[in-house]
Amino acid sequence: MEHSTSIEAVIFDLGGVVMDSPLHAIVRYERDHGLPAGAVNRVVVESGEAGAWSRLERGELTLEAFLSPFEDDCRASGVAVNGARLMACIAEAGVPRPPMLEAIRRIRARGLRAAALTNNWVRDGARDAHRLHEHFDVFVESAVVGLRKPDPRIYELTCGKLGVAPSRAAFLDDIGRNLKAARALGMSTIKVDDPDTALRELGKLLGFSLID
Repeated sequence: MEHSTSIEAVIFDLGGVVMDSPLHAIVRYERDHGLPAGAVNRVVVESGEAGAWSRLERGELTLEAFLSPFEDDCRASGVAVNGARLMACIAEAGVPRPPMLEAIRRIRARGLRAAALTNNWVRDGARDAHRLHEHFDVFVESAVVGLRKPDPRIYELTCGKLGVAPSRAAFLDDIGRNLKAARALGMSTIKVDDPDTALRELGKLLGFSLID
């Protein structure tokens, strides 16, 4: 880990970091509908960049237009999913974590910049400002910029908007492959399994406390 003075900006994933994890909602859906654990994620990975999920997160499909092709992708992998019900479960999981919002406030109060970098989607072709927008200096959404993590270009775009080199940015995410791509660009990375543990680690990296 680099010395605190080298970090000028912190980039946060939203779901699973600043907000509760959509992965937990997917696990609940799988359990409630008798699907094997990890079935939905397997579909997302197997369908690849041309799959419905990737197209949704790049803003090429609205949520409504995504449902039928996603169900087709699932069927092709032998998984029966009700797309609308699954996405409703994920939407309900998006509750902000107060300690994360407080940490972001402290980071900005110290003169560092904070960004959100999220893979997300558009409903009905409408773009509403995200409710967490005001907490960040920079807000990058995959469905708006047409790129999704772990594409290196979305990290470079975020650093460009922040006005910092990747080597002077820290990045928090709950998904390993997203962190790996950021690390390859020279960013300091922290995997968020437990939010409090991640904030203590980030506080050590920055040189000041983010959690009481």
